Amino acid sequence: MKNRYLLCLLLTILMLYYAIPHLSFNFQSKEGIFSFTWLGFSLLVFAGNLSAWLFTPKKYYANQNREKQRKRIRSY
Repeated sequence: MKNRYLLCLLLTILMLYYAIPHLSFNFQSKEGIFSFTWLGFSLLVFAGNLSAWLFTPKKYYANQNREKQRKRIRSY
């Protein structure tokens, strides 16, 4: 699960790297409003994935490993 958050962070950075040169930051047109809105949403995605990646409790991963071991024991 933690790898998924890291992958999403890297994909968001890649998307921002590609998109920022193509966006128009002019508030006088609809293109500018779209650019600011798109940038805001992409920053929300980045912040959400970063906080999930940093603050996922390690206890969650330990419980998953125990459940996998139980399933293996039951299957024998």
